[in-house]
Amino acid sequence: MTGTETETPSVGDEVMEGKTRAIVTDVRGGVVWLRLPSGGTGTEWPVEDTKRLTIRRTRDEMIRAGDL
Repeated sequence: MTGTETETPSVGDEVMEGKTRAIVTDVRGGVVWLRLPSGGTGTEWPVEDTKRLTIRRTRDEMIRAGDL
């Protein structure tokens, strides 16, 4: 799945938005929401164009790798 630009990411997937690495936190009404991997408050934002996202790793891939 790594490097996929054609699929809509799911909650928990690690994605790239430009040069920013982020985690998908929610999909609300078809809008994908992201946060920085380090978390924190006030760091969540909506994605304007999901076609610009690149899925680095799915949540399942991160679980299998022991990263979650």
